[in-house]
Amino acid sequence: MSDPVSALKGAVAHGFAHVEEIGPLGMITLRAKPGTEGLAAAVKAATGCDLPGARRITHAGTNSCGWMSNDEYLLVLPYGDVAKALAAIAAAMAGAHHLAVDVSDARAVFRVTGPQADQVLRKLTPADLDKVEADEIRRSRFAQVAAAFWPVAAEGADGGYTLVCFRSVAGYVMGLLTHAAQAGSEL
Repeated sequence: MSDPVSALKGAVAHGFAHVEEIGPLGMITLRAKPGTEGLAAAVKAATGCDLPGARRITHAGTNSCGWMSNDEYLLVLPYGDVAKALAAIAAAMAGAHHLAVDVSDARAVFRVTGPQADQVLRKLTPADLDKVEADEIRRSRFAQVAAAFWPVAAEGADGGYTLVCFRSVAGYVMGLLTHAAQAGSEL
């Protein structure tokens, strides 16, 4: 079996904010209707996280569970833990209608940090960052592509955001973030 490779092999850009591709990370899309028997137990067994409410993200150590839509959750965990997490989901939701899929290799993950990290995102997304709470996850547009993001404060860090997009647009998103973070272009 080959070793996992991130989309941009850890690309980094320095400007008034620090931009870094932080993959590869394990990611599971879990789909189930709200209230499905075993759903909360499945998330807890797979990640240690509580089931988040609408537009929220929960964390347990390095693991996260983000609410993506009324019947969809994004589980983020170490790449090597995905198979074990999928087995835990299958066991907890045995007999319940659900879908759990490893999407690790279909996504790219970025971290934008620094005291002015919000300015990088403000240039690229229509989301009102003044209203984004510490435990909130947002799905939005970043220029021409879809992405999800959340404050790293929710992960116990300070001053920044984690951003997830499709792997196929990783180079484009890195270019956007790098350009938006150029020194001298602060808002």
